[in-house]
Amino acid sequence: MAAASSIPTTKQKNDKQAPIVSLQNLAQRFKTPTGQVVTALENINLDIYPNEFISIIGPSGCGKSTLLRIVADLLSPTSGTAMVNGKPPHQARLNRDFGMVFQQAVLYDWRSVIKNIELPLEIMNYSNAERTSRAQEMLDLVELGEFAHHYPWQLSGGMQQRVAIARALTFKPSILLMDEPFGALDEMTRERMNIELLNIWTKTNTTVIFITHSIQEAVYLSSRVVVMSPRPGRIIKDIPITLPYPRDPEVRDTEDFFHLVTEVRAGLR
Repeated sequence: MAAASSIPTTKQKNDKQAPIVSLQNLAQRFKTPTGQVVTALENINLDIYPNEFISIIGPSGCGKSTLLRIVADLLSPTSGTAMVNGKPPHQARLNRDFGMVFQQAVLYDWRSVIKNIELPLEIMNYSNAERTSRAQEMLDLVELGEFAHHYPWQLSGGMQQRVAIARALTFKPSILLMDEPFGALDEMTRERMNIELLNIWTKTNTTVIFITHSIQEAVYLSSRVVVMSPRPGRIIKDIPITLPYPRDPEVRDTEDFFHLVTEVRAGLR
């Protein structure tokens, strides 16, 4: 895994790099079937820099997933601006600037593991040889190379999510969007997936935006933790996580980790 010095501080990123995702004065409102207007997000201002690992945490219904969907061009904001790689989210999506991993792996049971991973490249008209080579590379990255010809129903939940991550990375996006991808896993599998995700992030130099309800998960993974308020969702704290990388599981037992968890928890109150 890369040395800690290879991951710049937030201040260095602000001084030397343009944000890879920039949200300015963002608001999102929905109209209910009865005509009532519900404000999901209000006055969101957030810059995310290349190669950061940003976790967004907040109470249920605060708009975390809504925020991610705006970045992913699945929703258009009611007001404000969103820029991804210096362009509107719609153009970033057309340019394949980001991949997305959802709560469920969303794999096709009738396609083998490698064929599931090849699917984005198939849609993008890559050649058979390119698809197979890239999919196998991603399978090896997530340590599932020997399962290429298995089917999703033959894999555990954690393995299925690794396949979903491999699929999202197969076209080499600069940003990986993750909407509570480990929420349905048991605690032991989830901790293992956290370790593997950090390893993947380090090897790919991808910027990760990660939605979670787990304070400990957010602190363990992230270079910054963004804390949101109850609806209407606002950013109330942006907490740098000063723990050095690489992070072994034992970091969770340290006093520094405990203090950061306490700071995030206080922000949620």
